[in-house]
Amino acid sequence: MIVGLHGKVEYKEPAYVHVNVQGIVYEVFISLHTFSALPKEDVSLFTTQIIREDAQLLFGFMDMSEKKMFSRLIKINGVGPKVAMAICSTYTPSQFATVINNKDVNGVKKVPGIGPKSAGRILVELNGFDAEILGDSATPQASQAFNEASEALEALGFKKDKISKALSACEGDDTASLVKGALKQLQTI
Repeated sequence: MIVGLHGKVEYKEPAYVHVNVQGIVYEVFISLHTFSALPKEDVSLFTTQIIREDAQLLFGFMDMSEKKMFSRLIKINGVGPKVAMAICSTYTPSQFATVINNKDVNGVKKVPGIGPKSAGRILVELNGFDAEILGDSATPQASQAFNEASEALEALGFKKDKISKALSACEGDDTASLVKGALKQLQTI
């Protein structure tokens, strides 16, 4: 099982990258978030290898929490590597944790290839996984700040699906900056 690669970037496109590891070039499928974070020369990727009857596929991630999210998603019945990679391209792990925490079906349906039934199944299967994702990708204070900001916005009368959309677009580690950023986003939604 190949769990990581370190090598030189030979070629890259938004969906995949070719990594030269001591003369052997691997094709690794990547998310849009990983693509935007790729360095120009040397790269280290966490990988998940999927062996099927007709192919051996490598999926690469710059961030371990994104790899864990992908690995958990492909275990869900009806969610294959293509859909899991679409989710990883649409949401960062912390943004997806917010969607899970808020049980935002519309947020999951925004991902290409996911309909209402699949969105509901994903939310049911991932119930409680948001804490695991946030535990890896953010500090405990940041995940607490996300939850506090969500509660504060609910207290102001906003709906959970809109709160989820707004918070997923915000950057910040403390409750006040998240609420402030979300309020700006909510004005445009």
